[in-house]
Amino acid sequence: MPLIFDIITIFPEMFAGVLSESIIARAIKAGKIEVRFTNPRDFTKDRHKKVDDKPYGGGPGMVFMPEPIFLAVEQVERQATIAAAEKTRRILLTPQGQPLTQKVLRQLSQAEWIILLCGHYEGFDERVIQGLQFEEISIGDYVLTGGEIPAMVIIDGVTRLLPGVLGNDSSNRGDSFEEGLLEFPQYTRPPEFRGMKVPEVLLSGNHQEIARWREEEAIRRTRKRRADLLEKEGSREKPERNRSKLLGR
Repeated sequence: MPLIFDIITIFPEMFAGVLSESIIARAIKAGKIEVRFTNPRDFTKDRHKKVDDKPYGGGPGMVFMPEPIFLAVEQVERQATIAAAEKTRRILLTPQGQPLTQKVLRQLSQAEWIILLCGHYEGFDERVIQGLQFEEISIGDYVLTGGEIPAMVIIDGVTRLLPGVLGNDSSNRGDSFEEGLLEFPQYTRPPEFRGMKVPEVLLSGNHQEIARWREEEAIRRTRKRRADLLEKEGSREKPERNRSKLLGR
């Protein structure tokens, strides 16, 4: 059974390129995921299919009205026989949500059904947030035009964690953030390029030394670029890591 993504958005056309290329396209073709769309404009009652209005109290921008959003969500959830409640995640994409991390993506990859509600303009009427009680997720401390790009980020980040999607299920285990560290440096052929050489240890065939080098480089890179990650790990100089992951096994 594929993982179902139900996207509620007024701009479903934005997803065409992302879903038709690379790993996500292969995952759809292989039946690992299914992506469906619902447009709140289809639940409006005026000929202009208006989903937004000026905010009460004044101010710039427009705000999503609650009715078309509620009706769209209710339409989606009427199809909700596909997953148990504990296997369903209902997510509103907003800058005010909890930060998206690799840990959160891992948790989402255990779901059977994910509903992604994409905002726009100045956001949603607060009654949408109060009444629907979706969990709120943010992809960073910045503001985008809408929730479509964050939804694409979640689809991509979750899909690559599903068994069988990457071909080799160990491919993502050494990724940045998987072990609380940034990923170690990677090299491929040729062994020397414009005077820059591949570290000798990677050419040695000594798997124990390679694992040790990768661990040390991951810690060094994290300390230099994202020291906050080490602080989250309790300032451990050498977090316990699975050597087989460092070797790509």
